[in-house]
Parts: sequence; structure tokens; C-alpha cells
Amino acid sequence: MIQVDFRSDTLTKPTQAMLQAMMNAPVGDDVFGEDPTVKELENYAANLFGKEAGLYCPSGTMTNQIAIKINTQPQDEVICHEHSHVYLYEGGGMAFNSAVSARLASGDRGLLTVDSIADAINPEAIYSAATKLVVIENTHNRGGGSCYELNTLQEISAFCKNKNLKLHLDGARICNAIVAKKYNAKDVGVLFDTISVCLSKGLGAPVGSVLLASAEEIKKAKRVRKVFGGGMRQAGFIAAAGLYALQNNIERLQIDHDNATKLGEALQQASYIDHVMPIETNIVVYKLKDEINLENHLKALRNNGILAVQFGKQRVRMVTYYEITDAMMQHAVTVIKNL
Repeated sequence: MIQVDFRSDTLTKPTQAMLQAMMNAPVGDDVFGEDPTVKELENYAANLFGKEAGLYCPSGTMTNQIAIKINTQPQDEVICHEHSHVYLYEGGGMAFNSAVSARLASGDRGLLTVDSIADAINPEAIYSAATKLVVIENTHNRGGGSCYELNTLQEISAFCKNKNLKLHLDGARICNAIVAKKYNAKDVGVLFDTISVCLSKGLGAPVGSVLLASAEEIKKAKRVRKVFGGGMRQAGFIAAAGLYALQNNIERLQIDHDNATKLGEALQQASYIDHVMPIETNIVVYKLKDEINLENHLKALRNNGILAVQFGKQRVRMVTYYEITDAMMQHAVTVIKNL
């Protein structure tokens, strides 16, 4: 029986071409600033988004946490969506690492607006935490891979500049948003003070994220990365995979989006589905009808060779990526229709 693992796009493994790039990578000690492949990746990513400099880190959680650290001081407050990754899935890191609090804002499918940000800004008073940073997640995981329109990002950026607020992009899947909304990466880059770009999801690298910012901010970030334990030695072997991913795997993300749409169309016709969240990228989130047992549903999928994850009460998430073949898709659609 065909096995299809839709649990996450972090399951991707390097292609043969990516492995070859890794094997051939020239390396050095990156803590000494002597790894040429790491430098090439950092420069390539920075140029792609129109930023001055980049910093290669082991994970997107680390790049987000470094960004929060360099954009705030202890006792400051960070505005983020109530369903954001930096709040829900980074272990309380902003409080532990930066001694700042989170001010939660709401918005449809994980997307903030100028109004929701404005409502969350604290008054200037000694009894209030000082609002200093806004974090945007694009695409938004719990929003079902939802994306911001470019004009909305421009409005938020202009508002934050006017209010003297720093703006960070959690770009765990920013390349999916770029493909879906047909942004230019530089049009996005100019709007943010700091940007985290994950390489190990749909782009297919095995490890890593790049933090992008001004040269001055990246200098600060290097010190924070060291304190966080993120300094690496011959990191060029894995950085080469990230470089290959950025150079070769962005445009092909459209295939993943198309496959997600096919899953969504099949799910919308299934009698056991209450609704499917709008699908813009490679994430499919659906809600089962109340009378359907979630654990039994996931077990039935497993018994038919399909893995998915619980994503809240009566909710299931499926994620597409480049290892999902046409045969796998056909099998999945057939199972969904016949379940």
C-alpha cells in the first residue's frame, strides 16, 4: 500500500542534487567567520530580500528569538497574533530569553491588521510594559497557510515606523507566500527590520534558518547566537543545502500549493467534513463534524497509509511538500473520498 506522510513539510529530505552540493561545499570554522559556504548563503539570502546582512542559525525558533532579543529590552512588550508560532510553539522563549511579555492580538486566520496592532499598543505609563516590537507570521501556520497581501504589509510597516515600533517577520514559510501572492522578495524585505527565513520546510534543506537585518543588527545578533549556543563550526556542509534550496526550490513550491488545493477539493466533498479552511499555500486544515471521533478518523487515515496531525478540537492538518508524488496524491484523494 502507498504510504503518504502529510504531517509536516519539515519531513523533506535532501535530493541527490542537494546532497551533491553539500558534499562539495568548501568549509571552515564559522565561529571564526571562516566558512565560505556559510558566508555565501548569508549573502545570497540577504541580497534576495534586499537586506544588508544575514546570519545562519540552526532553527527558525532561534532566528525568531534572536530577533526578539535584539529588537527589545527587558520589560518591553511584543505584539503578536494569539495563534502565532513565537507565542505558542517556542517554549515561552521571549519571556525566558528576552524578559519581555507578549501582547496578543486577534485577526482572521492569523493575520494582523493596523487596527488590531493599534488596539494592542500600551499607553506610555510607568505601570505598562513598553510596546516595542510587532511580529508578523507569513504564511501563518495555524491560519491554514494564510498569506498577507503586500498592501497590508506595507500599511503595517508604515504604521510601525510612525509609532517607532520595530517589525519582525517570522518567515518560516515566507517563500510560499512569495509564490502564492507573487511578491518580489525585496518588496517584502524593505518593510521589516528583521526577517527569519526557514530553509528546512518546503524548500527542502535538512537544517537551518537565516536571520536578515542591517549589518549593525546582525553584528549584535552574532553575539546573541553565541550565547544561545548557536555558533557552529564547519557549518558549510549544511549551509550548502540551504543555498541550493534558495537557488533552486522556490518556484517549484507552486506544485505543493496545487497539491494542497487538490486535497482541499476532495475534503470539501466528504460527508464527514464540517469545513475546510481557505487554502492559499501548502497547508490544509479541516474541521470534522461534531459526531466524528477525531482519534478514530486519524486511525482510519493511518490504516489507509495516510499520516496527518491533530490541529485543535476536531481539526486536522495536512501539509504538502516536494516528496509527495502524483501517485501519492491520487491515493490520498481516493482514500479521502472513500473513507
